[in-house]
Amino acid sequence: MQVSVEDTGVLGRKVRVEVPEGKINSEVDTRLKKMTKTTKLQGFRPGKVPLKIVQSKYGMQVRKEVIGELVQSSLYEAISQENMKPAGQPQIDELKDESGEDLVYTASFEIYPEINLKDVGALEFEKPICEVLEEDVTRMIDMLRKQRRELKTSKKAAQNGDILNINFEGTIDGEPFEGGTGENHELELGTNSFIAGFEEGLIGASEDENIVVNVKFPQEYGNEALKGKDAEFKVKVNSVNEAVLPEVDETFMLEFNVKDGKKETLNNEIKRNMKREIGLTLRRQVKEVVLDALHEANEIELPKVLVANEANRAKQDFEKNLKQQGHNAEAISSLDASVFNEQAKKRVSLQLILGELIKKNELKANPEKVKERIEQIASGYEDPSAVLNWYYSDQKNLAEIESLTLEDEVVDWILANAKVIDKACTFDEIMNKGQTAS
Repeated sequence: MQVSVEDTGVLGRKVRVEVPEGKINSEVDTRLKKMTKTTKLQGFRPGKVPLKIVQSKYGMQVRKEVIGELVQSSLYEAISQENMKPAGQPQIDELKDESGEDLVYTASFEIYPEINLKDVGALEFEKPICEVLEEDVTRMIDMLRKQRRELKTSKKAAQNGDILNINFEGTIDGEPFEGGTGENHELELGTNSFIAGFEEGLIGASEDENIVVNVKFPQEYGNEALKGKDAEFKVKVNSVNEAVLPEVDETFMLEFNVKDGKKETLNNEIKRNMKREIGLTLRRQVKEVVLDALHEANEIELPKVLVANEANRAKQDFEKNLKQQGHNAEAISSLDASVFNEQAKKRVSLQLILGELIKKNELKANPEKVKERIEQIASGYEDPSAVLNWYYSDQKNLAEIESLTLEDEVVDWILANAKVIDKACTFDEIMNKGQTAS
């Protein structure tokens, strides 16, 4: 067998393979001789059909089968011989099969790139750290009380903290504008959820009162047509409502499975949950920062076929998520997968980088951490043991968790070997910037 390789790009390769005719004929003859013992033809006893007749009837079919198998086996042998690692399925470009001549074919494919990683020790990260303080717990409990508040209609003048039910109609130069009207809209004064000056204009308003509020849209407003414009809003206050918060009593505590009625127990339970939430959030944020830095530090030539496959996968996942959320995904179905190329390039690049780090440093998924991760998933189900059995009964199911765990361990390894600067943060700074703010 003769093999020659041509570079068709940085990663593109074209392999030309010649297989001796004698090897093809030998295999075809061997198979036809075996067929004489099993072929049944009218006029001949089983096993007594002459070779020439079998050859005449089945020769072309057998040769075609032999050629197909030889192309696969010889291509694998040629790729191994030349120490190449295809990034996708090789495509047979042309095949020349003529009686009396050697079989000649060419195959094209891309290879995986050589990866020379930058020194991880040169990477530098800011790692946010957060301690859950007692005042964080207090604010969290206040927030939970607000979520369970009851509205009590009041005849008093509105003040910050009250919830108004309003109708409003906005105009610019006397003309209504899109998005400027609303009916039975609930607005909590003091939340700054409207344009600056709108809520302030409603302070002191009472039920059934009509008020005119003048505001100015900011220059950085999202709607280009409204930027910097003066607007007038005619507002009808349908009702003024006071927020009545529940007491932190036994009934309130039972909602959080605190059965002893002690505030200390409630605080400890809330604090435990907050620590778990902040831990998961910080973990995600740090992982994202590490992977972004790793991606930026290592520029890799990517096989087009891997990017295309990943883009198709991203499109399918996006379409699936839309359908699960009840949206019409037909528009996405007609999109070219190339719109996901940038996302796909980053994913493929990181897969190659992480794969190289894993191989170079002989990193493996810790079985205990894999089990811990599965137990966390299982804890959210009615029968956790059934979930555990599902993962451990099939290696394919387990492999997904092992892969995620290994990725986390790579991040830990990078953090252990890079320059890491701890940055103290508050709970509010991390959790959606003000989740517990009053």
